[in-house]
Amino acid sequence: MTFDVRRYNRGAWDAEVERKNPWTIPVSPEDIRRAREGDWQVVLTPLKAVPKNWFPPLRGLSVLGLAASGGQQAPILAAVGARVTVLDNSPAQLAQDHTVAEREGLELTLVEGDMADLPFASESFELVFHPCSNCFVPDVLSVWREAFRVLRPGGVLLAGFVNPVAFLFDDVLNPERRELVVRHRIPYSDLTGLGPRLTPHLGSNKPLIFGHTLRDQIGGQLDAGFVLEQMFEDTRPPSDGDPLSEYLSTFIATRARRPR
Repeated sequence: MTFDVRRYNRGAWDAEVERKNPWTIPVSPEDIRRAREGDWQVVLTPLKAVPKNWFPPLRGLSVLGLAASGGQQAPILAAVGARVTVLDNSPAQLAQDHTVAEREGLELTLVEGDMADLPFASESFELVFHPCSNCFVPDVLSVWREAFRVLRPGGVLLAGFVNPVAFLFDDVLNPERRELVVRHRIPYSDLTGLGPRLTPHLGSNKPLIFGHTLRDQIGGQLDAGFVLEQMFEDTRPPSDGDPLSEYLSTFIATRARRPR
């Protein structure tokens, strides 16, 4: 029987909200006030703000926050003036966006769904904003194809993802890791890579992680039809205690466009 990753990770991310994972904490009223005044920033990766010149003019822009709930990026973009739809697999994460929208009088359209199978008509959006989240689905190529489909010609895809080298090592993305031991091949899957630790992992209700190749992360965008225009690298916060981050950047962000 095939393991239902989407159903499992839905519940796991609902549990992350209860555990107050940093990516589930909504922005403050002060953040929204500043955004309305034109002082704002959002991230695709842990630390670096996305350059402002990566965005088309946001006022009135139709934006899809792709697997981007948690009450953080989407409310900021809405406060700047964009017309924002958020799709996410986790009802509890979507509820964080709802909380901010109600608190701040923002209009957000919230949709529960699968980032690899979008419930939107083709050419529905002018910007797809996709922060680091495709490490929670086994098939990233479908994510890029769907992003291309729902963008209008000339539309922009902003995406963040994990540098696949991070998945070579044991206890991937584990803040308690203190040494680098190469154990895995890329592409990586928790379903096979965790071995005997899979059962306790599932019992703890932690999200399942998948490490995609650069060929699929970048080549997949190109194969979908995108033109890649910009990129930057980022790393994890020093407080995470990740030894790999002392040697190289562990996250990548890209700006791509659907040709007219």
